[in-house]
Amino acid sequence: MHPASLPSDADLVRARTQVGDFELTVCTDGTYLLDGGAMFGVVPKTLWEKRMQADDENRILLGLNTVVVRTGRHTVVIETGIGNKQPAKMRAIHENQELLPASLTAAGVRPEEVDIVINTHLHFDHCGWNTTLQPDGSVTPTFPNARYFAHLGEVQHGHLQLDRDRVSYLAPNYDPLVQSGQMTLLDNERLRSDPKICHGISVELFPGHTDHMMAVHIESGSEHACYIGDLIATSAHLNPTWVMGYDLDPLECIAQRKRFYERAIPEKWLVLFTHDHQTPMARIEVNEKGKPVVQSTE
Repeated sequence: MHPASLPSDADLVRARTQVGDFELTVCTDGTYLLDGGAMFGVVPKTLWEKRMQADDENRILLGLNTVVVRTGRHTVVIETGIGNKQPAKMRAIHENQELLPASLTAAGVRPEEVDIVINTHLHFDHCGWNTTLQPDGSVTPTFPNARYFAHLGEVQHGHLQLDRDRVSYLAPNYDPLVQSGQMTLLDNERLRSDPKICHGISVELFPGHTDHMMAVHIESGSEHACYIGDLIATSAHLNPTWVMGYDLDPLECIAQRKRFYERAIPEKWLVLFTHDHQTPMARIEVNEKGKPVVQSTE
């Protein structure tokens, strides 16, 4: 990359805010391109293109948002982007930039200080920088002192390598961490009995996109933020029925979105979007047509 085209710190750090006593920073692994039709499922292009413009190949630009939470006790990383282990063919297709290390540096976050990493699910674009591919071909933890958390069902599903979604699961993103004991695998019983990861941060199952996708709740004082993962990938996907072609169970996604809105809207949660490069966070309200929309700032 030519020095003149290097992203500035303003590009690399997408947003900052406070949630109670917690400091939230949205870092980025850059952007990537996916087919707009796949991202909006059965929604006609004439409708979704009013919200996200497609290029000549019908691709839309998506973000790869990592949220860093400094609680005063812990430095928590939620999601780790695509990483640097994608084959050349896939990098050419997605045109991703592998920017998370530079973004963390711009945000003043050292990998060594991160002590918790949470993956909502284990698709390649959510856990890629869990580990780093080294020049000698070895794979090492990107956050050497962190305890990683993911759902057991995600690892089990990834190992099946099913025709439907095997391209989404890359074992080097998680298997080395599981084998070393650095990754803690949660199951549904644990989520029901003790969803807490650390002070102020907990996880909750929101299935549909995958069977075991989790949201991450961030609570401090009277304030509440939620990283909702791919249940609502971008602010353009707020309509409950605008689910993705990538969702394993679209009807379950619709039901789970409605369940999410029942709390998130009246309680004024700050919603953190995993793939919205321009609007990485927003509060949600209901418009005059009864549809959930990004809250007006006017």
